[in-house]
Amino acid sequence: MPESDPRFTIASPALSATIDPLGAELWSLTDGEGRALMTDADPRWWTGHAPLLFPFVGRSRGDTYRLDGQEHPMPQHGFARRKPFVPVDQDEASLTLRLEADDESRAAYPFDFRLDMAFAIEDATLRMTATVTNRGEADMPFSFGYHPAFAWPLPYGGAAEDHRIRFEKPEPAPIRKVGAEPGLIARETTPSPVDGDTLAPTYAMFDGDALIWDDLASRSLTWGVPGRLHLKIDFPDTPWLGLWQKPGAHYLCVEPWAGMADLVGFTGDVWDKQGIIRLAPGNARSFRMDVSLIGD
Repeated sequence: MPESDPRFTIASPALSATIDPLGAELWSLTDGEGRALMTDADPRWWTGHAPLLFPFVGRSRGDTYRLDGQEHPMPQHGFARRKPFVPVDQDEASLTLRLEADDESRAAYPFDFRLDMAFAIEDATLRMTATVTNRGEADMPFSFGYHPAFAWPLPYGGAAEDHRIRFEKPEPAPIRKVGAEPGLIARETTPSPVDGDTLAPTYAMFDGDALIWDDLASRSLTWGVPGRLHLKIDFPDTPWLGLWQKPGAHYLCVEPWAGMADLVGFTGDVWDKQGIIRLAPGNARSFRMDVSLIGD
């Protein structure tokens, strides 16, 4: 990278990852021959790459959440994705970046948190681990999510319509979609689009925004064309999943979540919000996501 580029790169012979300290965002992932495995970030569609969702996943109703009777502003997916992280450890194949509470964050989220984001490449696997620590003296409410945008199609042959999501287990449970209030989750469910353990995504599936699994059996899936090199994505610590794209764009976001947006019409306290984690003072919680390039 040019000397003026603030991003960090870690690599093995099989994979290379570039990370932007702004938001600790995974900016690119390429294989050993330099083929891109993530979004091309075409501004016609979406310029994001893989934002981190903290301290809340999704949108709060009115972009405001309520805590113990007081209202606080909060942008969709929280503020971490727009905050600079600082490096605390780095070598050729690993990097840890850190975000800590400051006066600006406390104005919207009155908690002393630390968010460490660790990246490590081992052979053909990128391991990402986010660790949230409560450094304050009161219980801390939060949720966390990943939002990486993987190439669609992947660079290993086959048309976009040949790509499949294959879940670790069958997924017959109904899913949720975005409801009548922008960015909020519909209270009614929708029949699962998964055939056994396999989803054949189409652009039309995302005309109404994301597909959301809040009753997910799997903690792993694969993405790609059957019989060709593809991605295996493991998310052992996040029980929910979103899939999203702008119809027709060259990416599919595979988003493991611990938490989600408010339900349509929600007016309660943040402690009553679905998926909120209560973190006691001095405690920490980690969320891992592994992305591996594998054969059939």
